[in-house]
Amino acid sequence: MNLDKFTLTREDAVLMIIDIQERLVPAMKYRDQVIHNTNILITTATKLAIPVIVTEQNTKGLGKTVPELNTGSDMVFEKITFCGCTTEVLSTLNRLAGKKIIVVGMETHVCVLQTVRSLLEHGYQVFVVGDAVCSRTKENYKNGLSQMMQMGSVVTNTETVFFDLLKQANTPEFRELLPLVKG
Repeated sequence: MNLDKFTLTREDAVLMIIDIQERLVPAMKYRDQVIHNTNILITTATKLAIPVIVTEQNTKGLGKTVPELNTGSDMVFEKITFCGCTTEVLSTLNRLAGKKIIVVGMETHVCVLQTVRSLLEHGYQVFVVGDAVCSRTKENYKNGLSQMMQMGSVVTNTETVFFDLLKQANTPEFRELLPLVKG
């Protein structure tokens, strides 16, 4: 078994935030958890110089990314397709070194699923952060995760991604970032 598929390194990683937007968030039961965990991953990515890509679905209807997310990214892409792999996004991903995409966002069974499917089709390894994605219903959430796992993505969680990217405890980065998950 090739375990590289299950291993993240900061040199190969990109964080992709899908459609966590002002008028979509209120419909999500687990919105607070998704926003909290996404912020942990944003802070970690920023500290480790991991690129952050943000997609926004139909901003006229759903608004911009919620202000609670401090993405700090200049790679924000508006889309009208459910899939986040627009021509612009794929072009940006091709320019980045990362071939392992860490995916968070909304909704698990629609935009997240379609984006993950496209990323896999384009040869990326995908890590879906199960506690940083959500749908309006538990059934749709579970079905979306199941489908993405069957497609070949790795379904993981915030802390696993956090510790896998950091690799060791005796670094200044680890000491600085540890409070994010320690509380």
